[in-house]
Amino acid sequence: MFGSIGMLELIIISAIALIIFGPTKLPELGKSLSEAIRGFKKAIDNSDKVLLKNSESRTTANESSKL
Repeated sequence: MFGSIGMLELIIISAIALIIFGPTKLPELGKSLSEAIRGFKKAIDNSDKVLLKNSESRTTANESSKL
């Protein structure tokens, strides 16, 4: 998931985030970030379903017009 980011880089990023945001704000930011990611994934799943449904209805319409 993280590609070429190693453990040392994650520790450095975490330390910088802790210094910038502080220990009280960091859990709130993590929660907000996870909710945003969850919402983004849900939107992608919904758009995939809508696109699939639209393509199926177009296929059905094309088959009906050929008859």
